[in-house]
Amino acid sequence: MLNFETLSYFAQTGGLLYLFVMFAVVLAYALWPRNKAKFDKAARMPLEED
Repeated sequence: MLNFETLSYFAQTGGLLYLFVMFAVVLAYALWPRNKAKFDKAARMPLEED
């Protein structure tokens, strides 16, 4: 039978795993070599004059 403590444990563990996986995906996207030009262009945008 599920009680509050058991359900809370699974919810916290699942949430932690979900956030860790999302962090790893975002980190991989940001550091992927193919995206370097896109991020370099975005970094120079505030310095460009229209």
